[in-house]
Formats: sequence, structure tokens, C-alpha cells
Amino acid sequence: MRRTPSRPSPTRPSPAREVAAHVLERVEADAAYPDVLLDHALGSHRLSQRDVALTTELVYGTLRWQRYLDWILAPHSRRRLESLDARVRVLLRMAAYQIAFLERVPSFAAVNDTVALAPRTPGVTAFVNAVLRSFARRGVREREPAPPRDPLEALATRRSFPTWIAERWVLRFGRPDAEALMGAMNERPPLTLRANTLRTSRDALAARLTAEEGLAWRPTQWAPEGLVVGPGGAPGNWGAFADGSFVVQDEASMLVARLLEPRPGETIADVCAAPGTKTTHLAELMQNRGRVLAFDPQPGRLERVREAAGRLGITIVEPVEGTVEALASPFRAACDGVLVDAPCSNLGVLRRNPDVKWRRQPADLATNAERQGRILDAAATMVKPGGRLVYATCSLEPEENEAVVQAFLAAHPEIRVDPPGEFPLPIDPDGTLRCLPHRHGTDGFTAVRFRRSPDRGITAP
Repeated sequence: MRRTPSRPSPTRPSPAREVAAHVLERVEADAAYPDVLLDHALGSHRLSQRDVALTTELVYGTLRWQRYLDWILAPHSRRRLESLDARVRVLLRMAAYQIAFLERVPSFAAVNDTVALAPRTPGVTAFVNAVLRSFARRGVREREPAPPRDPLEALATRRSFPTWIAERWVLRFGRPDAEALMGAMNERPPLTLRANTLRTSRDALAARLTAEEGLAWRPTQWAPEGLVVGPGGAPGNWGAFADGSFVVQDEASMLVARLLEPRPGETIADVCAAPGTKTTHLAELMQNRGRVLAFDPQPGRLERVREAAGRLGITIVEPVEGTVEALASPFRAACDGVLVDAPCSNLGVLRRNPDVKWRRQPADLATNAERQGRILDAAATMVKPGGRLVYATCSLEPEENEAVVQAFLAAHPEIRVDPPGEFPLPIDPDGTLRCLPHRHGTDGFTAVRFRRSPDRGITAP
């Protein structure tokens, strides 16, 4: 028999809401990264599995729907939300998210806990209580005020995106596809695992996770070593993680290493390696035979690559501390394959990092493209005649992909686009791999494979 939830004490908010509010306040006030804050908070608080799930949902759900929440809250506040203290603003958003999106959360629980978490400044608690009780009394359809008159502003508001992103996606994909893409970016991402094929198979891993953790699962559609698993706590606590049987990795990300086609015994470089997810995949595809050079300029991030390789039982990864621009020269024409998983806007992975859409500005794309071009030029010098080079970003934006590729090809006549003959996901006619969340159910990735002519020299960057 299901018990009716008791009303929480107004002075004892749930630990899940307390932790989520702290994380959201730091993101709002200090532009901190929610994934880092959340990992630290969950590691330092002894929360139940249920509270961990609720905390995570509140943080990422509130960030995904931030603009929409501000819109539907505005009619209930006598003050403009942007004028409020950061903590009050995020508390109102977090409560509105629960009331509007989480059917299993009683409205009174969301309101009571939020009031208890409000600052004790005179008048603030009463203000928060009044806004949320007014909001909670309205029905689902009644909560939306009149939309902006401009159709683009209305779309961006309802889909909770900055207008500049909505505009460029509508222009590039058309309104139906752009709306579907924004919808997919606002969905909760699946938990996808890559089986460590040095130690197990996908089927054996699936059977083990079912037996040990009670997890439901299905195979990924495109990547042959991937599993999508149902909720079941933190993967880092599972025995199969501790003994290196899997890595948490999205399916699109798995396809990037496969596009390079690393082979046992080859020398491969991953020039933007940390935290090592693709680096270790390259090594697994090479059956842990050969050499994988892993570049990163930050010692702390490079240590994560070492830790990942050690946990997975991989011995062929060689960390190289520094940027590829500074350190490519000793490896000139030494590599059978080079992966450039370039730093980018991250606008293709908004379903996992929703805060990114509120951080980015249009000017960032051109700045990123300049850096990406420098990295790609340096990485190209490391490729042997006849060797392969993959350029990839977790972005869908032309400035960071097509424009970079075109400039690179113009400067390197000895290099051509080299799409694979067969590949799990169809390759575009121009040789580009495009993973689109609303079409493929993956993160958003763009990648191109090049090949150096076997009889042409290397163009200096």
C-alpha cells in the first residue's frame, strides 16, 4: 500500500533541495561549473540514492529550462527576477521547475522547502512564499503568460534557449528541425556505457549489470561496444566500474575513435586527450598493442588520463605534458593516425551541460575556430605519409567545423578528406560525420577524417 507523503517541516528542507540550491546559487553567482560542483557536493554529503537522483534532476532540469521558468514566474512576482538576489532567483526557478515539470513531487513540498531555504532577510521569506503559492495555484496551461510577439523570441522562450542560438538553428535547419533539435537538447540524456573490450564483451557486461545492479539495458544503435542502461545509482559505485569493465561515454563520442580506425601495433596520437575517454577507446580498438600518445597541457588533467588507463588495464598510453602546437615537432611524420578532439563551444552537448547555452556568446565561435585551426595544423605535421587524421568537435556550428576544415584543406594540398567506405552511421556526401540528437538519439558531434597523400611532403604549420 502506497503511503501518502507527509508534509515536511518548514524548518527542515530536504537534503536534496538544500544541495541543489547551493549548486545552482554558485552557478548563478560565480559562473561555476555545475558538474564539478555537483560531483563535489554529492561526494561530501551522505545522501540516499533517491536524494542523489533528485538533486541531479533539480540542478540540470532548472538549468535546462531557466529562460522558460523565468517567463512563467514573472507574472507572479512584483519585482523583476533579474533584480533579485541570486539565491532567491535560483530558489524560485528550482521550485517552479518542480511544480511545472515533476509530477511526482507534491507542490506543497516544493514550496515549503523553498521557503525554508530562503534567506532570512526581512521580507524575503514572505516574498518567496507569496510568489510560489500564487504560481502553484495556477493550472499547467494557465502558467504561461502571453508569448513574445516576435515568433523567434517566442520559440526561444518556450524552448528555453538564447535567441541567438535559436535564430542560427532556424536559419540552418529550418524551424521544424530547429525546434526538434532544441527539444532533444532539453531531454534528460541516457546513461551510456562503453564496454572495455580488453576485459569483457558488451553482452557479458550487460548480463553482469543486470545480475549485480538490477539494471535494465539495451544495446546502442550505432556503436557496437555501447550499452544504454536504466537508472540504478552512481556508476562509479558499481563493481564493474571498479574493475575497469566499462567507461561512461556517449555513443556519438564512441564513433569518433572508430572513424580514425586505429589498428594494433600502430602509433596513434590523441592531441586533446584529457580526461582520456577517447584515448582509452583508441587503445582498446588497438587491442592494447602499439603506442598511444596522449597530449594535454595541464598536469592535473593528464593525471586523469593516467588513472583512466590504469583502471582499464591499458598499458600503451604515453602521457605527453604540453600543447600539440609546442610539442608536435619531435613527432613529425611519426604517427599512423592522429585524433584532434578539439576544444569548442560544446553546443552539441547541451543536454549534458545545459549551463553552456547561457555562457556562450556568438563571438566565441570565431575565437574557438582560430584556436582549432592552430591545433589542427600542428597535429597534421605528426601524420605519416598515407596516414589518417580525424578532426572532431562536440559542436554543430559551421564556424567550428566546415570553416575550419575548408581553411585547413586550402593550406594543406597534400591532405584530402577520406570518408570510410562503411560506417555504422551514414556519412554526409561531403565526408562529414554528423551526429544529431533529434535524429540519432546521441550527443551532437561533427567529425571529418583526412588522409595524407603517400607521396607528398608535410606542409609546415
